[in-house]
Amino acid sequence: MFTDLTEAELRTYRSDLHEPPDFDAFWADTLAQARSCGDPVSATPLPTPLTAVDVFDVTFPGFAGQPIRAWLRVPRGATEPLPTIVQYVGYGGGRGHALENLLWSAAGFAHLQMDTRGQGSGWSRGDTPDVAAAGPQAPGMATRGIEDPNKYYYRRFLTDAVRAVDAACELPAVDPDRIAVLGHSQGGAAALAAAALAPRVRAAVAHVPFLCDIPRAITITDATPYREIRDYLAVHRDREEQALRTLGYVDGVAFARRATVPARFSVALMDEITPPSTVYAAYHDYRGDKDLTVWRFNGHEAGAIDDDAAAVDFLRTVLGG
Repeated sequence: MFTDLTEAELRTYRSDLHEPPDFDAFWADTLAQARSCGDPVSATPLPTPLTAVDVFDVTFPGFAGQPIRAWLRVPRGATEPLPTIVQYVGYGGGRGHALENLLWSAAGFAHLQMDTRGQGSGWSRGDTPDVAAAGPQAPGMATRGIEDPNKYYYRRFLTDAVRAVDAACELPAVDPDRIAVLGHSQGGAAALAAAALAPRVRAAVAHVPFLCDIPRAITITDATPYREIRDYLAVHRDREEQALRTLGYVDGVAFARRATVPARFSVALMDEITPPSTVYAAYHDYRGDKDLTVWRFNGHEAGAIDDDAAAVDFLRTVLGG
């Protein structure tokens, strides 16, 4: 059943998110520090039984220069740099198996799929640890380090997302002038952040993005991951202001207000995990050319393969190839 506002109300809903006054300086300093350290990008060919796609095991420097794993999949026989998709993974997942997720390379794109630090044991495997210390937290990742924006998990994750775009620009298979970012749910949150913060991004696809209009989200759904934040605040009753301040630095609405590249969104009206109004909030505040596909009878899966098919068409139009 519908889980949020009516469709008519969603069309007029606007977020009243109050951003931290130093939001831009926070991210400029974070990214400058990340870009100042870490080992060079490496890409090692991986033997596979595939005959039409070459796979490379990539490691690149993410937050604080910490090594982040990724898969690079490239159509075999490509003779020049390709339009490229940098993809981010949903909550609980990692980069998965090298033989999974072949759509983008089969469609003619170079495809860099970023691993997710500290995750990758929920529904797909991961290979990257989250080495930072954290204070008290609810089970899961959404409240890890929430007491301090400098120590918050999603500061690290979103920095990794931007650095994945930087890393893609260094790979010979990639045309650095034709890079798009894409993700579903948590991956959609990363795509919005990268669209705002990574200057080489030319397009973004955010399917049912997580981490948008967070103050509203945590009051209208009991589903995880937002439930983790609610559970934390139910115990740490004196830390609401502190936690909401931290969350303001990673809210997709704030990133949407700063992103100008063409973007494709999707929203599902029966989605309990990323409530529709929170997706509309980011969509309405997005500054670039944009399109929104509404799935009236779907939950968090949204359009699934139909979203992917539309994204292929959209990205071919924007990036060429």
